[in-house]
Amino acid sequence: MIDFSANLSALALPDGRTIRGPICCEEDLRRVIAQVADAYGFRGFLVLAIPETDSNSLSVNALMTNYPAAFLKGYDSAGLINGSPVIQRLRRSTIPFTYDAHQLARRRSDGKGDAAICVFEQANMPRGLYLPVHDAGGHRAAIAFGGDRPVVSSDELQELNLWAGLLYSKYMEVRDRDKRGAGSLSRREVECLRWAAAGKTTSEMAKILALSEYTVNHYLNRATRKLDSVNRVQTVAKAMRAGLIN
Repeated sequence: MIDFSANLSALALPDGRTIRGPICCEEDLRRVIAQVADAYGFRGFLVLAIPETDSNSLSVNALMTNYPAAFLKGYDSAGLINGSPVIQRLRRSTIPFTYDAHQLARRRSDGKGDAAICVFEQANMPRGLYLPVHDAGGHRAAIAFGGDRPVVSSDELQELNLWAGLLYSKYMEVRDRDKRGAGSLSRREVECLRWAAAGKTTSEMAKILALSEYTVNHYLNRATRKLDSVNRVQTVAKAMRAGLIN
């Protein structure tokens, strides 16, 4: 059993590795969560804000993820968030649970079971689990791990639930640090804003910077929060006035 009373960087993973280096920014945390996912045999992770009942987009509620951009796009294009047994369960319960895309498909009442299976199978994530988390203010979220490994054991579920609590606490620390340092943009945020100012679309920026469209949007959204803007256009304008971009 893992000793979760220890410092995060001192914790050993099931494969014997330990978390390396300090967690100073979201990129560090993304690396660490991906390492945890890999150590437990998953293909990826998703930090998800629990969608409101009127939300129609998984992408909008994805706080941090390394799921394929095609998965998020396909999920939203098929309109799978409404009628999702997973989302419904996350809205009413804080108990961690595993999922199987094929079993969940049979529980959908909207006739989109086959579409849901297709999206998860194409991403090679037919199975996984969701671990509800919350911050000190009571705001709820969940950390999901997905892949094609066998169902986790009860011990693994307990360990991953503890990991989720630690990782989400670290996520909130990093986010609050970013807010306190508003206006201090990272290199990647500045790069994305420069290309946005040049009129490039998200898709074009992703190709230029060799990033996923999700990651480009993530950097732009973070820059928008730091500069206290309401949209991309205003963010670019503020960055130019502050001399952050030319």
